Amino acid sequence: MRRVLMVFVGVAVLSLSVFAAHHTVADQVIAVTKAQWAAEMKNDVAAAMKNVADDYTEFNPDYPTRLDGKELSVTLAEAFSEGSGNLVAAEMANPKVQVYGDVAILSYNFIGAAKNKDGEIESVKAKSTRVYVKQGGQWMLVHANFAPVGD
Repeated sequence: MRRVLMVFVGVAVLSLSVFAAHHTVADQVIAVTKAQWAAEMKNDVAAAMKNVADDYTEFNPDYPTRLDGKELSVTLAEAFSEGSGNLVAAEMANPKVQVYGDVAILSYNFIGAAKNKDGEIESVKAKSTRVYVKQGGQWMLVHANFAPVGD
């Protein structure tokens, strides 16, 4: 009986460890995403792109093709940081992180606000998926898909 109890306790501790590790990864990936948004709101492109991999790819509703490479994303981010439409608020609804070893998939609904060229606030919303890979101890964004939400 004592042996069965020890096995049960061991399994329970291991299960809690796996659960805690998954939540730690989820918290880390969500924190990296929110840090990127905060940097974007400050128009700090370098900080926003800190955790973006060199071979990053992206689908978004603004372009009819996949965007390939961090360099292109930096160029576009720099151009947009100087124009109107500055992001002033960003929130994540319904986040879900799926962890597969050193890969984490974050899906969520983006809810934000942007100031247009006339100073008016407009809502920004999207269905979003980000794929992160742990490289050199950091969670790096390797792919994202941002899709519009129908009105």
